[in-house]
Amino acid sequence: MSTNISNLSYVDPKAEIGEDVSIGPFCHVGPNVRIGKGSVLDSHVSITGHTNIGERNRFFPTSVIGAEPQDAGYSGAPTRLEIGDDNLFREGCTVHRGAEKEDHCTRIGNRNTFLCNSHVAHNCHIFDNVTLVNGVLIGGHVHVHDRAIISGNTVVHQFCTIGTLAFITGAARATIDVPPYMICTGSDEFRVRTVNMVGMQRAGISESSVAAVRKAHRLIYRKNKKLDEVREIFSQELEGVIPFTLNALFEHLESIKGSKAGRGREEAARNAKFTPDENDQNSTRRAA
Repeated sequence: MSTNISNLSYVDPKAEIGEDVSIGPFCHVGPNVRIGKGSVLDSHVSITGHTNIGERNRFFPTSVIGAEPQDAGYSGAPTRLEIGDDNLFREGCTVHRGAEKEDHCTRIGNRNTFLCNSHVAHNCHIFDNVTLVNGVLIGGHVHVHDRAIISGNTVVHQFCTIGTLAFITGAARATIDVPPYMICTGSDEFRVRTVNMVGMQRAGISESSVAAVRKAHRLIYRKNKKLDEVREIFSQELEGVIPFTLNALFEHLESIKGSKAGRGREEAARNAKFTPDENDQNSTRRAA
């Protein structure tokens, strides 16, 4: 199969289009865009900016990818958007390239699903196998780790970190970091509710590791024990052999202990300095 570009679309001559790419009618592809082989732009898709797209990505109508960040400090620098492979962008999805902060780049990994009218803001990092359901709005500098699911019409505050296999229920207002393996909910009071057992089981995590996370949840969120005390309890019970799931949970909780607003990365991210390089083509996969 050869590359198929509709006569009703505009593709800048400087754009790099891979093999077997299909571009339907009324699409716009800018000069600094690279699209990997097997990708599909249905129709009315706009891809602009310094945007590097991997293979077999699918863009549904009216999705806008790589547009300028909605950041008052942006002054036109060649910031970037890096997208991996096998991602799905449904109708009305918007993904902005980086602002002139942190590493000047928005990064999306592999096999992610962005449903209708979801939004990924500047300088975000979406890792792998993440699902953003309809109407999810992700603020700037947010990190969403592997297999996390954010349910419909949820808003996520800038600089938040969403942990691996976390689940956020619909219409929530996530203003603090979400620990890995946890279910969080709430609009007026956003907090951890329980353990994402179904997600952990589907991911193939062992029963013993699931049980350990459940016990840690009870100790921390039900009995209000301090993190150091919980670490010591498990160290004695497990003779120092701590499952990777518990280590991930403990490391996350440690990262937010000193934060003022429950967002462990915020201060460091705000203060990060980086000089952009227009020729830097580091891939999302390497960065992840």
